[in-house]
Amino acid sequence: MNLKDLLRQRSLFIAAFLVCVALMVAALTMQHALGLDPCPLCIIQRALVMAVGAVALVAALHDPGIVARRIYGSLVVVLGILGMVVAGRHVWLQNLPADQVPECGPGLEYLLDAFPLTEALSLVFRGSGECAEVQWVFLGLTIPGWTLVAFGGFTIFGVVLIATRLGMPARA
Repeated sequence: MNLKDLLRQRSLFIAAFLVCVALMVAALTMQHALGLDPCPLCIIQRALVMAVGAVALVAALHDPGIVARRIYGSLVVVLGILGMVVAGRHVWLQNLPADQVPECGPGLEYLLDAFPLTEALSLVFRGSGECAEVQWVFLGLTIPGWTLVAFGGFTIFGVVLIATRLGMPARA
């Protein structure tokens, strides 16, 4: 692989990592500067964004060949789909009629301390009133709506990594 191909491939992973960093900076700014406290589903979405960022950073440092790149791409696809499921559930909760919104429940930290992991996650995915609250809207999308878009982008990025030879030298 020549230097141009190497930089192209690394730049894709670095760009994905920087998108994750930007998403986390936005989330932390909203939390600390705007006072928007994250609900349990928000915290899970943050963890999944950080996981995508970690995969992208490791891939950029590793400079993988095509097989390893497809493994990294598969990890990004899995994390992206998980993120879309969580964000999709969050958007669904936010769009429920007021009389169907679940009651507010305990925080994620308490659930993880008080229940086994599978039961705690089950309770989180049922949602609570705090997850249904719309705290911020930009261009018609709420925070989980934008996160859903981001996870869709990550999933497409992962599929591109799996399905193409982008950044790899062409065979003669």
